[in-house]
Amino acid sequence: MTVVMLACLLISFAVVVYVFYLPANLYLGEQKTRVSFLRERRDVVYENLRDLNFEYSAGKFPEADYRAMKNSLEEEAAAVLAEIARLEEAAETGAVGHKKGARS
Repeated sequence: MTVVMLACLLISFAVVVYVFYLPANLYLGEQKTRVSFLRERRDVVYENLRDLNFEYSAGKFPEADYRAMKNSLEEEAAAVLAEIARLEEAAETGAVGHKKGARS
């Protein structure tokens, strides 16, 4: 009986170690920035617009629903593009300002 208990404890310990072991060389992927997230969001919104236009052409949406959803997606796309432009401009301005500060 004690051999069975010992075997159960060893197996339980092995399972816990296997589940919770975190290797030292763990690859977490690339670090996402706000701009990369916004570019992905822009692509999703554009794809949704293409799908909406296709489905409207196929007759799946009434005119009022199509217009409302199209306006909503276009507003979201405009907001995403504006934020991307603002962040890229800020990065360029910060890089230029940083370089000038480094020369002084």
